[in-house]
Amino acid sequence: MLRIAVTYENGQIFQHFGHTALFKLYDTEEGSIVRQQLLSAGESGHGALAGLLAENRVDALICGGIGGGARTALAQAGIRLYGGVSGSADDAVNALLQGTLVYNPAVSCGHHHQEHGENGHTCGAQGCGSHRLSQ
Repeated sequence: MLRIAVTYENGQIFQHFGHTALFKLYDTEEGSIVRQQLLSAGESGHGALAGLLAENRVDALICGGIGGGARTALAQAGIRLYGGVSGSADDAVNALLQGTLVYNPAVSCGHHHQEHGENGHTCGAQGCGSHRLSQ
């Protein structure tokens, strides 16, 4: 079984890992989703979120933007990161399972002093290109 977490808001991938209020967890077996549930981030922030995901036995995370400290915390927890993704959370998980998820392995969100969401900006759009998951 593979457990995938997605930063989540109203069916979409929330675009700033450190500010997400919810994760949607997907339990998968043999390339299919077998269970879904919502997990509140509570008062956790940035690095503490990696611990929350580890406590909930998450294997992989799909998100928009993410800072360097959180990336490091996820790596130390053994959680694979698929960042720079936007759109429907369900569609992204299905794409990951099918080996077609387009993501950015170098995604970063090092501009925390800026307001997010203004002028069309999303953290997931930052970074240096995208990558298609290969099987």
